[in-house]
Amino acid sequence: MYHIDYKLPKVTLLQQSGLGVAEIAARTCYDSFENSENEAIKNAMSDMNLAKINDIDDSELLRNLAWVHHHHSIIEHSTLSYLIQGTSRGVLQEHARHRIQAISVRSTRYTMSSIINAFVASLQDKTPYQFFKQKILELDMFVINDTDYLDIEIKTMFDKLYLQYKRDSEFINNAIAKSSQEYLKIHQNNPQDLYNALKNGKKKRNVGDGFKHIVTDNWKVDMVVTFNIRSLKNYFDLRDSGAAWFQIRWLAQEMKKVTPTKYLKLIDKKYKNGDID
Repeated sequence: MYHIDYKLPKVTLLQQSGLGVAEIAARTCYDSFENSENEAIKNAMSDMNLAKINDIDDSELLRNLAWVHHHHSIIEHSTLSYLIQGTSRGVLQEHARHRIQAISVRSTRYTMSSIINAFVASLQDKTPYQFFKQKILELDMFVINDTDYLDIEIKTMFDKLYLQYKRDSEFINNAIAKSSQEYLKIHQNNPQDLYNALKNGKKKRNVGDGFKHIVTDNWKVDMVVTFNIRSLKNYFDLRDSGAAWFQIRWLAQEMKKVTPTKYLKLIDKKYKNGDID
C-alpha cells in the first residue's frame, strides 16, 4: 500500500452474548412472547432457560426490527468482545472516536521498558545504533515490514533518545530502576549481558512517562474492545468502506471475519438475506 509493506492485524472473538437477550428485550416492549419461533423465548416468562436463550441463532422479530422498522436500539442488548493484536497507534486514534464501546489498550507508560533497556545497553556497544536496531527488530513492534522504512523509524527513535541522554543528567535514573543500576557497572562493555540483566531485573515504574515522545503512529497496539451490535453496525458501515483509511478498513474487515453470521444478518446488507454464510 503506497509502496510500503504493512502487516495485517490479528483479531480473535473473545465472547458473544447471543441474540436471546435482545429478543427478550424486544418482546418485553410488545408483550409478544407467545409469537416467537424460538421455544426458549416463547416460554421465557414461565421457564427461563438461559442456556437455550443465549444459544439462539436467529430471530424473525429482530430481523424485522432491524431492516423493516430500523428499530436498532433493541440490538444494543447483544454484545461482542474482540482481542485485537498488532494494529497501529494511528488506527487507535480513529478507532477511539467510536464512543459506544468498551476499550482497553496496552499501556505505553508501563510497557516501554524493553525499548529503554535496549537503548541503555546499546551505549556499551562499539556500534550503539546497530545493537539498538537489532533489539528493536526482535521486539516486532511495528506494523511495517519494509526494511528500509523500518531503518528510518528505528534510527529516529535512537537519535531522539540519544539527544535526550546527552541533555539529561538524570536520564539513567529516569530510565532504570535504582535496584537495577548496579548492572551498568557489572556488565560494562557487555551490552547483551546488560540487556538481559535489565530485562530480568526490576522495572522502572511508569518508565514511559519520560520517553513517549519517541512513539510513532506505526507502533503496534494490542487492545480488547467490546461493542453492542448497533454500535458495531456503525463501525462496519464507516470503517469497512472505500472512504475509510486503509489501515482501519483492514481492522474492520478482520473483525468482520470473526463475527458470527447471526449478528451480521442484522447489521450488514450483504448478509441480510442469508446469501453469505
